[in-house]
Amino acid sequence: MTRVTVLGTGLMGAGMARNLAGAGLDVTVWNRSVDKARPLADAGATVAEDPARAVSEADVVVTMLFDADAVARVMEQALPAVGSEAVWAQTSTVGLDGTTRLAELAEQHGVGFVDAPVLGTKQPAEQGTLIVLAGGSSRLREAVTPVFDAIGSRTVWVGERPGDGHRLKLAANSWVLSVVGATAQAIGLAGGLGVDPQQFLDAISGGPLDCAYAQNKGAAMIDGEFPAAFTLGGAVKDTALIAEAMRTGSTDDRLMEALHQQFRTAAEAGHDAEDMAAVIHALRC
Repeated sequence: MTRVTVLGTGLMGAGMARNLAGAGLDVTVWNRSVDKARPLADAGATVAEDPARAVSEADVVVTMLFDADAVARVMEQALPAVGSEAVWAQTSTVGLDGTTRLAELAEQHGVGFVDAPVLGTKQPAEQGTLIVLAGGSSRLREAVTPVFDAIGSRTVWVGERPGDGHRLKLAANSWVLSVVGATAQAIGLAGGLGVDPQQFLDAISGGPLDCAYAQNKGAAMIDGEFPAAFTLGGAVKDTALIAEAMRTGSTDDRLMEALHQQFRTAAEAGHDAEDMAAVIHALRC
């Protein structure tokens, strides 16, 4: 039986850990706030008190933490206890430089590293329908396959290099965040012009311009209810990472920088922990 440790049991990690346990894997979990990890004991997971103890017997270590600094801090404690045959599957969105930094950390400790950011938010994480975008040596694929199969509906192996998964993830996230920002713009403009914003969603419904994401986030914007599936703070972080990657790839970053400013404005207005649909607050002067 594959032994898996999940470090980070927040919005995404908790659902991933439940699906790993539900698939029959031997799961250990750790979270900085242990109270967030304790409910996973009911799903069959072992709750560890510190990162080193959590990973000591793992075949695969999964990190799902906020950013590169958070991942590095935890793994600097954990890596000395990771077995030489274990594989680290890094699923947090940390950007290209962050991925390079973490891959080098893994190499320093002789631990196999797979760059494996995921497409999806809280609900797909809970449903086991994430899409895993993986980059790493083909010799490591067999070890992580049971893990990726449990947390996702599909795994896309992008390439052999750490960072390949992130290159595709950042491109995909640039589209997701643009959809959210454009939906907020349309909802805000409709309201500003005295039109019922629901009529905008109804007008595009079922046509070539429609998508489920616009309908879902648009409805939240209209209702003013923002339970977090993916936080506004996460959107601020990711738009910055995408803009940085665009500059690295000699791609004009002005649209992404504008989106970053909108997400940041709403976050700084006190909506950081709400769903990214709360970006609508930046459109309301």
